[in-house]
Amino acid sequence: SFYRDGHEECCSVRKVEPVRRAMAGMRATVSGQRQDQSPATRGVLPVVQEDPALTVGGHPVVKFNPLSFWSSQQVWQHILSHEVPYNPLHARGFRSIGCEPCTMATNPGQHEREGRWWWEEATAKECGLHKANVIVSDR
Repeated sequence: SFYRDGHEECCSVRKVEPVRRAMAGMRATVSGQRQDQSPATRGVLPVVQEDPALTVGGHPVVKFNPLSFWSSQQVWQHILSHEVPYNPLHARGFRSIGCEPCTMATNPGQHEREGRWWWEEATAKECGLHKANVIVSDR
């Protein structure tokens, strides 16, 4: 089952492989990842990293994480002060939004990533697009 076997294959088919195809021939990408989103896997997230998960044809892809050192509070201050549109699910308690079967609303006081893959170990929650974070955190 999906919940017993993990979400890796689903994420690979629906996220990782399409992004790899789109990234073919590209040398860099930008992400909105932050260190405070998942201290276990993103706690040492650098602003610039080489990402083996997105490497295509042996050419390394550089990932820029300009929000790496921002907090959730700083992100929301920026969104609200600059009137940046955002997903209305945030107002319904979905603080981290992904695919429908992998995402649920969180309660006040819960960490934002507790609403993602809630059936898995909390220390390694990554979909496959950001597996480099698990590798970095293991070093």
